[in-house]
Amino acid sequence: MAKPKEQNFLHGAVILTAGVIITKILGAIYKIPLGNILGDDGYAYFYSAYSVYNVFLTMTTAGLPVAMSRMVAEAHEQGHYMQVRRTFSVSWWTFLVIGFISACIMFLFPQNLANLLDRPEAAASIYTIAPGILFVCVVSAYRGYCQGHKNMTPTTIGQVIEVLVKVIVGLALAIFFVRQGRTVEIACSGATFGVTAGGFAVLIYMYLYKRRNYHDPDREECTDTPMSSSDTLKRLLSIGIPITIGSSGMSLISLIDTKFINNRLQMAAGFSPHDSAVLFGVFSKAQTLYNLPAAFVTPLVISIVPSIAAYMVVKDYKNAGKTSEDALRITLDICMPMGIGLAVLAAPIMDTLYHGSHSSGPRLLAIMGLASFFVCFSLVQNAILQAHGNEKLTIVSLFTGGLIKITVDWFLVAIPSINIYGAPIGTILCYAVICIMNHIFIRKHYEYKPSLARIVPKPLVSSLIMGAFALGSYYLIRLVIRGESRLETLICMLFCVAVAVVVYVIAVVQTRAITKEDMSLIPKGDKIARYLHLKSAE
Repeated sequence: MAKPKEQNFLHGAVILTAGVIITKILGAIYKIPLGNILGDDGYAYFYSAYSVYNVFLTMTTAGLPVAMSRMVAEAHEQGHYMQVRRTFSVSWWTFLVIGFISACIMFLFPQNLANLLDRPEAAASIYTIAPGILFVCVVSAYRGYCQGHKNMTPTTIGQVIEVLVKVIVGLALAIFFVRQGRTVEIACSGATFGVTAGGFAVLIYMYLYKRRNYHDPDREECTDTPMSSSDTLKRLLSIGIPITIGSSGMSLISLIDTKFINNRLQMAAGFSPHDSAVLFGVFSKAQTLYNLPAAFVTPLVISIVPSIAAYMVVKDYKNAGKTSEDALRITLDICMPMGIGLAVLAAPIMDTLYHGSHSSGPRLLAIMGLASFFVCFSLVQNAILQAHGNEKLTIVSLFTGGLIKITVDWFLVAIPSINIYGAPIGTILCYAVICIMNHIFIRKHYEYKPSLARIVPKPLVSSLIMGAFALGSYYLIRLVIRGESRLETLICMLFCVAVAVVVYVIAVVQTRAITKEDMSLIPKGDKIARYLHLKSAE
């Protein structure tokens, strides 16, 4: 069967990460101007609609694509090509039906969904974003198929196309409606329609990519007899539903938490509806930045599931365990410096990107920056558990952490002196508990047990050194550039980021947080290793 060249898990993750970098740049072009155009209150409406969309998106695409990629990887590793074909066919129709039902719910009941969040102004945005769910669901079938073949290239290109169209269409419509003097609610709906347009564009691309690069095998060429469609569907659901419950459960908890935050700010802490919207709006802006490290770790999450599953199906437990530990270690290499960087440079980052926003923004981002590496670590832990067939355990940890978050937020947000700061504190506690529980599950159930002593210290030391230099360089350059304008703050921030990058690269080389063996797994990695004088792991 003709197919593009497969990639190892880190090679595939690098390809996906390249896409993440591009999409995040495009996303910044979309969300940062949008936050400034709509204001804090308007961005609260936009983010509320996006929260509803994310719940449906998670429910429909969080578990089944992972299950599909795992099934495709297992069948392909065993040479069962007819089963690969059957898995794709069953999955495609399943995604279509689920996407259609979800889109209809959002399209027919936007006001009801908006009222659930105490944000009735978000109804128009929910209405225009609804068709995007259908498109993204069907796209997930194509992505899962390619990822099951350890080919991450179409996913990356598709993400870039999706975000590029979203930026062009969404931002253009938002600006157009504002200039026409339309209400902020209509401007928000224009912005969210960009998501729908992007989903349609990537669907066309993924369909054409599969048609041109993957050809169904002839029955005469295959020796395997595939499972029936009903049995294939049962296995898809048996793997995917627990993953979906866990992931959508956290999204649902976050949605409930959003309602509680708004309610507690007004009813318990004594803020007016407008002031609570402003606080939640600036919290939402900080959340956009806090999600950045997770976006760079998601490629690893996507890439390791089919890789570990392929090892497990042939009972190669040693390589499955080594891949798991490598993924956890590389995750911390990526997310720890980003999280600490967000924390120590929170003030210039918020002032540069969201100049004029509420003064609580920097402190919110500082707290959430520290929470971000717990989020990232838990994402990879979940993927490891899912790849090993223990997806039900992720439900236990996710719901435990989610309930802790709701409880903490309920009490802390109601305290006037804490107010919105209670939300990120709840996030830290939530994901710290998830990480602890997942680590216990992994240590208990697997023969090759990842060691925190081998995973944590080196990236932690490197990141702390980087954070100290970043903060120190900021105060030093402020002695030279004393102005407080947006441009002067931007110059200071870029200087600090440059210092942080250089210091971190030196630190990871000296501490061997990244090794010569790691670099050999990525394209041109051997040349980079020689240039940086990387050493082998001890």
